[in-house]
Amino acid sequence: CARTGYKLFSLTMVEKLDCIHESAETPDVYIVERLFSSSLVVVVSTTMPQRMNIYHFKKGTEICNYSYPNNILAVKLNRQRLVVCLEESIYIHNIKDMKLLKTLLNTPSNPSGLCALSINHSNSYLAYPGSATIGEIIVYDANSLSTVTMIPAHDSPLAALTFNSSATKLASASERGTVIRVFSIPEGQRLFEFRRGMKRYVNISSLSFSHEGQFLCASSNTETVHIFKLEQMGPSGGDDAASWTAYVGKMFSAASSYFPAQVSGMMSQDRAFATVHLLTSGQKNVCTLAMIQKLPRLLVATADGQLFIYNIDPLDGGECMLAYKHSAEHCPDSSGPKGPSGGLSADFQRVHTDSSNHVSASFIYLYPGYSEDGGAKKGEVIPEHEFAAGPVCLDDENEFPPVSIQKC
Repeated sequence: CARTGYKLFSLTMVEKLDCIHESAETPDVYIVERLFSSSLVVVVSTTMPQRMNIYHFKKGTEICNYSYPNNILAVKLNRQRLVVCLEESIYIHNIKDMKLLKTLLNTPSNPSGLCALSINHSNSYLAYPGSATIGEIIVYDANSLSTVTMIPAHDSPLAALTFNSSATKLASASERGTVIRVFSIPEGQRLFEFRRGMKRYVNISSLSFSHEGQFLCASSNTETVHIFKLEQMGPSGGDDAASWTAYVGKMFSAASSYFPAQVSGMMSQDRAFATVHLLTSGQKNVCTLAMIQKLPRLLVATADGQLFIYNIDPLDGGECMLAYKHSAEHCPDSSGPKGPSGGLSADFQRVHTDSSNHVSASFIYLYPGYSEDGGAKKGEVIPEHEFAAGPVCLDDENEFPPVSIQKC
């Protein structure tokens, strides 16, 4: 859609993408994070990879900027905390005044900046690799600034992490990509183990829970996207309780807690509940699950500028049907031709419901490129660990709409 900068889209109907913001001024953007449905956006570009700029995009102003000793690899934010991940350190800020609360130094080498931050309003769990050689997960409470637990999740290094919306579960995958595991939070007990496949190792690029936590989707560099179903344990199984297969599965799951880890892991193995076969493979893609027009959908954005929307059968699963395809090359209000080949990446923001129960799934298209004006407007360069423009008014519902729990 543009040679440079980024765009924010809102997807409330399958057939329509609404562009809610466009910034063509910032060159070489490689990180954009939006605070839910608010006007606050964090941007990092390759021209200044050690600096994070925070903008109020509705007003077109820079709130502040922060510089770090090394390149920024990831930024995560919720209503309490803003987390900046470098290769061997993590910075935790209070988002309302941007004061630095904690610096986690000498963390295991994390060249991809892998981390996850929970979005639940009552906590701020942070998950990051606890080792560079095996798949250990450190779960850290960014509110109380204390370590919660260490989870020995995989034998090989981690490749993907994600929390569910209520921050009661954490899903992980390793560099092998054959097994996806789900753990309870904060206890760190293994709840589910899903086999993505045994024939070949793959690079899992994204994991995402559905909002209510019943499904988990996983995409990789292959042509297949998997959707797994997290069966409820206990007597209140809903409609699935009538199924003998589901009943036996629940009994095995309940019994597995009494067996050693190697036995319980075998007990809890499962196959994908639903799948999608993409037209191409070998390129990075990002997936998420959302309720759009009151129906469950799988959204897949690929590195060549395509957005695919699939319908999911929540009862029977199986192969998902393609509902609509959007192309970044033909999106509305295009200001120029598409950027260089392979220049699109997509980062799905969290699916949310605002105060009027208007459901939307916002996502970001990022384009590398160059601009002759030197990039974004120059804001005041602030001293390290000081906030330049005052607190972020998160309590202003007009500027920063509240996020409520979605009712499916």
